[in-house]
Amino acid sequence: MTRTTTRLRTVLGVVVIALAATATAWVRLGPVARGTGWAEDTGLFFREHLALGPLGSLFHPYAGYLHLVPRLVVDAAFALPIDRYALAVSLVCCALVGTVCAALFVLARDVVRPWPLRLVLAAVPVLLPTAPWEVTGNAANLHTFALVLAPWLFSSRPRTRWGAAAAAVAAVLVTCTEVQAVLFLPLLLVAWWPRDGDHRAARRALPMAVAALAGGTAQVVTALVTARASRPGHPGVTDVVAGYLFSVVGGLGSSHLGAVGRAVVAHGWGVLVVPAVALLAVLVVATLRGPWWTRVLLVALTLGSAVVWGAALVANASADARWSTAAPAELVAATPSRYAAAAGLLLTMAVVVAAATLVDAERHAARPTSDAVPVTRSGGTSHVVRAAVGWVVVAALVTTWVGAVGPGPTTRDGGPEWQPQVQRAVTLCRAADRAASVPIRTAPWAADVPCALVLRADRSTGHR
Repeated sequence: MTRTTTRLRTVLGVVVIALAATATAWVRLGPVARGTGWAEDTGLFFREHLALGPLGSLFHPYAGYLHLVPRLVVDAAFALPIDRYALAVSLVCCALVGTVCAALFVLARDVVRPWPLRLVLAAVPVLLPTAPWEVTGNAANLHTFALVLAPWLFSSRPRTRWGAAAAAVAAVLVTCTEVQAVLFLPLLLVAWWPRDGDHRAARRALPMAVAALAGGTAQVVTALVTARASRPGHPGVTDVVAGYLFSVVGGLGSSHLGAVGRAVVAHGWGVLVVPAVALLAVLVVATLRGPWWTRVLLVALTLGSAVVWGAALVANASADARWSTAAPAELVAATPSRYAAAAGLLLTMAVVVAAATLVDAERHAARPTSDAVPVTRSGGTSHVVRAAVGWVVVAALVTTWVGAVGPGPTTRDGGPEWQPQVQRAVTLCRAADRAASVPIRTAPWAADVPCALVLRADRSTGHR
């Protein structure tokens, strides 16, 4: 098979993954949710696009941060008639998440070598049970997926000049969308550190490193000079831990946190502590078995999961609940938290990497270098046990996804849908001044849509 044929097959496979992931994210939202405008998408981003223009709004700070990709999504949605705005935002956001999934499949090739396990890793962003609740399909929460892409991007080593250019562009988009991506900037050293004598690959990481540092600097400066309106939280350690167990670990297995709450009420916190300890044990063993770059990434993903969860509670009083002392009724009525989504995605990816490391441990042990901890063999039994544990972990994870392929519960399930409201507003706008606006209800706020856009959309669909 020629090199060109191999590359074409690889590109085709990546495109298929992106399309399949996009379709999965779209289906999981459900028809009402994807047709309903959400929060900043139809609020601040919408208003500032109209007030500042598509270019003027791109790097305009909001809540102390830059939001480059969400603003690009809003700009793209305005290219269609305004009655399709909510659907356009949902579709573009699902496509971007699908692109993240495909990127994970490519970027993880040196860490998760068995391709079936790499497919599992690539599916994490669209199959996390709680993802549709608030973070999938809207621009306001695209930063979550930028954050989980960051560690893979920053530690990657492009193999071609085109790959280096693409990585640099991605680094700008990621860092100028999510401020917490700067937490993973030290992983740039992984891309630079000599590995298997391939110094050229390390040099190809230079454009991405420069772009990531520039974007990270822009975010930090913006955060320092721009005030945040959000009231900070003051979480206690026990609440941080209990919240992580409940919202993050509990959210790995179910999109209905109320069911998790009922289990805690009926059987105590042990129903979450035991699986958390088991996951930690798998992560620790895998960290000891893999090559050094896998160990670094495992530590970064695991600690990153805990850090972004704790940081969310410190930065936002709205996330600072008292889980350790919550009444049974509160636990049973709990819903997924958008602050737990990033932590859950990072933790799930760490688990997949750990499982892949255990499954592939014999290859690491066979390396004639000091990259891996030497394996003590006893007739291959220890390798068989580790591989079995790895496959059991993967099987358990995939099992939790079986019921998550269809539409999941979301914050937008009750509407109100955008398109019917815009179509009903045509009559009002025909009778009003062209410079007037009409209110269109969204979840949870409302948008003032200029009649000029409403009437333009009506003409584009041929209505009279």
